[in-house]
Amino acid sequence: MAPPASLILMSPQSGRLEGRTIGAVLSEAAAALDAAGFDEPRRRARRLVAAALGLSATEIFAHPEWLLSEAHAAQIADILHRSLAHEPLSRIFGTREFWGLEFRLSADTLDPRPETETVVEAVLARVGDRRRPYRILDLGTGSGCLVLALLSELPSATGIGVDRAVGAAVAARGNAQALGLAGRAGFVVGDWAGAMAGRFDVVVANPPYIATGTIAGLAPEVRDFDPNLALDGGADGLAAYREIAAALPGLLVPGGLFAAELGAGQDAAVASILHNAGLAVDGFVDDLAGIARCVLARPLA
Repeated sequence: MAPPASLILMSPQSGRLEGRTIGAVLSEAAAALDAAGFDEPRRRARRLVAAALGLSATEIFAHPEWLLSEAHAAQIADILHRSLAHEPLSRIFGTREFWGLEFRLSADTLDPRPETETVVEAVLARVGDRRRPYRILDLGTGSGCLVLALLSELPSATGIGVDRAVGAAVAARGNAQALGLAGRAGFVVGDWAGAMAGRFDVVVANPPYIATGTIAGLAPEVRDFDPNLALDGGADGLAAYREIAAALPGLLVPGGLFAAELGAGQDAAVASILHNAGLAVDGFVDDLAGIARCVLARPLA
């Protein structure tokens, strides 16, 4: 198999690129990651090199002899330098796949994690007829991943995303346009539900749930690159749930559904907050690690 045209040397006789094969660069990257104490350095290096070159990890593994241009080698060196500082590849490239969709990130958006897909799965399992024109509200929308993932599965639904950060609302609007969902999605800047009027069939949220005093101890990939506004949940990590719960009775239609991501071990505390606000907890959904990751609630009849 021939390498892609973008990886062919312009002139092997120059000698400047001698030995700069994918295999050589991959080995150097893996050694640097290993020396810095990263887990699975070879796998990480393959992901890094593959992402930089726009290739699959399989191609990288199968064709170590492919030659790199100087520009590509320099690009990989820059990405490696940033990775050694614990910057996630999703931040370096500015994109993250979520629910099979590609989302652009910004400095004001949380980097969506796979466990957040638990919220999407939980809602879709409970809405019933997917052809109905549901109204969806996403509180703290960030990149818009929750509401846009739901709209991609519910063809007659419309959604509104709210975020306190202007940059997040702008990023979410751009993602809606890129995904062909802008006609059914709107985004506004506001403080949780304060800017909203009307009622919704579904309200979703991935609120900040990290206790303020523990943020400094988070992994640097999170602490240094996710916006603090999307992490800091107050002294006990539950401040956002209290604000949202207080607004839910006025936001949900009778029989409506609330679904929110939880931090590990927060299920009982959040259930109590929701109950005290006049909602009935409809259950929890575990993520793939067996952690209660999503809480579901409905207005009391």
